[in-house]
Amino acid sequence: MTAYTRSLPRSGRLFAQQARGAHRDHPLWFLIPALAVLVVFFVIPTLYNFIYAFTNWSSFKSEIGFVGFDNFVSLATNGSLQNAIRVTLIYAILVAIFQNTFGLALALLLERDTRINRAVRTAFFVPVIMSALAVGYIFQALLKPEGALNGILSTVTGSQVSIAWLGDTTWTIVIVALIHAWKWMGLSMLIYLAGLKTISAEVTEAAKIDGAGYWETFARIRFPLLAPAVTFNVATALLGSMNGFDIVQATTEGGPGGTTELLNIFIFRTFGQGLFAQATP
Repeated sequence: MTAYTRSLPRSGRLFAQQARGAHRDHPLWFLIPALAVLVVFFVIPTLYNFIYAFTNWSSFKSEIGFVGFDNFVSLATNGSLQNAIRVTLIYAILVAIFQNTFGLALALLLERDTRINRAVRTAFFVPVIMSALAVGYIFQALLKPEGALNGILSTVTGSQVSIAWLGDTTWTIVIVALIHAWKWMGLSMLIYLAGLKTISAEVTEAAKIDGAGYWETFARIRFPLLAPAVTFNVATALLGSMNGFDIVQATTEGGPGGTTELLNIFIFRTFGQGLFAQATP
């Protein structure tokens, strides 16, 4: 018993003893299973990934040899990596713009807590819980030249329409970004709805009394108060789209002409070509 513990009253000493006993009841070795999983499935693969980047590991060689920085030089000079990084950044910016624009618009339209609005909110949230790969394949079937979208347009216009929606080197990345934004705009909508609910009604009522209209109130009062929700939604949209793979792989597989080849698709394609070491840097 320490001098500090002896100086405590009897109730304080009992509490200190119980605290020490509780600490002994939860030893640190309970962390071993979680640490073992972390080491086996994350730390060790990461270390091997770093090591293999300096080798000539591929499906074309029977032995693995050290090649230094040759893989990094090859990736930096052939232009494919730079194109993948550029496409990924463009894709992320487009997704962030579309997802937040649609999500905020839906939040404003469905802000009133009515039965119909609750049902519509649920309908827009359904794509969020769907598999991204399934969403990609659905839109790939809809947007191919003989797909349902061209069939609907042919019926409406009375003439045969066979637009290759996913075959344009300029606009395909925009279409794929719209698909990604459509899948996740329901989540952005809910976050914006939560932000709108936190705005005090007294603030908006005071603006109305001062003669401010709906859009002036939104632009000068409500939207600035939504700054935390905007920051969160933009950050998650950028991070999610920069790590994107499923939707683009299912719709275009990085085409046409590499115009939608994201960084993850570039890594996947490089690994699929048997260039394992070049896929690891």
